[in-house]
Amino acid sequence: MAVYHYHDDLPDGLALGQSVAIDTETMGLKLTRDRLCLVQLSSGDGNAHLVQIAAQPNPAPNLKALLANPDIGKIFHFGRFDLAVLMREFGEINGHIYCTKIASKLARTYTDRHGLSELARELLNIDMSKQQQSSDWGRDTLSEAQLTYAASDVLYLHQIADRLAEMLARLDRTELAEACFAFLHHRVQLDLAGFDDVDIFHH
Repeated sequence: MAVYHYHDDLPDGLALGQSVAIDTETMGLKLTRDRLCLVQLSSGDGNAHLVQIAAQPNPAPNLKALLANPDIGKIFHFGRFDLAVLMREFGEINGHIYCTKIASKLARTYTDRHGLSELARELLNIDMSKQQQSSDWGRDTLSEAQLTYAASDVLYLHQIADRLAEMLARLDRTELAEACFAFLHHRVQLDLAGFDDVDIFHH
């Protein structure tokens, strides 16, 4: 069962270790239209911290400080979208970036299934429910099912990242993966500048 703590900002003095798994829930997938509703974080210790972002401006200074902290690594699944949403809301995101979707595409070339639930099932033997994925995240009060689902999206990311890192090392693709992670900040800047549906590298 997911263990989560529900806040409107991270508590003062909360320590989340050297790396934190992060996910977001929004009203949709268009950066220019859909607002950020929830930010989920976990240090991989079995606890998830869920920060609800209200429709009105929510500075969430502790969350903003954690995101900007260069000493805390950030683990995402499909970091391109989460980074864009967080940078749009809070400004620069610092620290080492790891994206399990990119890592999976480089390491698990025997499949085209790179969703988080598929990774959890294959690498950790954990079944994750995705029933609440398309629910209304803009509600004033989120349901227990929504909160449990949201927490599950970050509770296992550290373990998944570790397994994928082992696979990348075995395939001698770690350096390539790190180059892709480093490029994410530039890809996100292109997305935020309106080039999200344009492949500028295409002929």
